[in-house]
Amino acid sequence: MSLNQVNSAVGHPGWVGLSRVVLLLAVLAGGCTSAPSPPPVVSSSSSPAPPYSPPPAGPSWIPGADPLPLRPDGYGEVLPTPPALVNRSLPTVDHLPPPTGDRYEATVDPVPETVLRRSTWRAACPVGVDDLRYLTMSFWGFDGRAHTGEMIVARTAATDVTRVFKALYDERFPLEEMRVVQASELAAAPTGDGNNTTAFVCRPAVLLGRWSAHARGLAVDVNPFHNPYVRDDLVLPELASSYVDRANVRPGMILPGATAVRAFAAIGWRWGGEWSTPLDLQHFSATGD
Repeated sequence: MSLNQVNSAVGHPGWVGLSRVVLLLAVLAGGCTSAPSPPPVVSSSSSPAPPYSPPPAGPSWIPGADPLPLRPDGYGEVLPTPPALVNRSLPTVDHLPPPTGDRYEATVDPVPETVLRRSTWRAACPVGVDDLRYLTMSFWGFDGRAHTGEMIVARTAATDVTRVFKALYDERFPLEEMRVVQASELAAAPTGDGNNTTAFVCRPAVLLGRWSAHARGLAVDVNPFHNPYVRDDLVLPELASSYVDRANVRPGMILPGATAVRAFAAIGWRWGGEWSTPLDLQHFSATGD
């Protein structure tokens, strides 16, 4: 969500307003030094589309269930954080088989056709398929279990990104979700409760009229709900106002000097939490925007 820094707001997958959908459709109509570390396991096999896994029984909150009323700018209304999400620690829904053990596992592959079809990539995107890579990576959930996530990133950044998430895994930093954003999500009404850790999202920067770093696979958002985007009276996701208070430290938050900040800095990426305005606490990018 990339989310220059205003354009980062549109890189966030769950934040589409109606005006953003119109702009996206108009654009797409034109045509459809890292820290030393051993490289991750690189697989040459294509990965099929991940099977659906039903959510664990008895969730305290079902993300995406309730659309928000819209503001004039097309975002959802910024509302107080529901009590169930003030200390958000929802269980992870497995879309890929979990790791076989506690050891970190990562793969780097060309993007399989099945994955490409369900992603936001189209011919009009500012990056070709050959310049993207499909990653799978282990991560720890808020449920205390190891899970396997997926992500599409720029080919030039793929190995570096797996090293960053190894650092987070080694620290047992919790993530709620890590999956490829689907095209249908771009047109969905905002619900203000998304929390997907992701990278590639092909859509233009609405306010600046140019592509975001996410559209080139050169930006990653980490736990967006725990680390919201803030600009004036806008908070994204719209129900994450509780997490604007960074003095109230909770699991999943990224703070100055944290492992995530240091690991991304080691590969030359900048953190949006160091910007003055907007403040984009979830956002890391190779381009600085």
